[in-house]
Amino acid sequence: MTKVEVNGNLEKAMKTWKVKVARSGVPSELKKKKHYEKPGVKRREAKKEMIRNARKHRSY
Repeated sequence: MTKVEVNGNLEKAMKTWKVKVARSGVPSELKKKKHYEKPGVKRREAKKEMIRNARKHRSY
């Protein structure tokens, strides 16, 4: 559970809470678990993600 202290400014507290929840990975996990994904499809997507990250972090 994510807790945020409210010191009079509700908008700031909401913004802080949204950032904390997004960083924890809860929304992306919910999105992934919405539908069943075959194991082969999971592996394929993981492989694509690894290739994408390798290209992104490649140094010349």
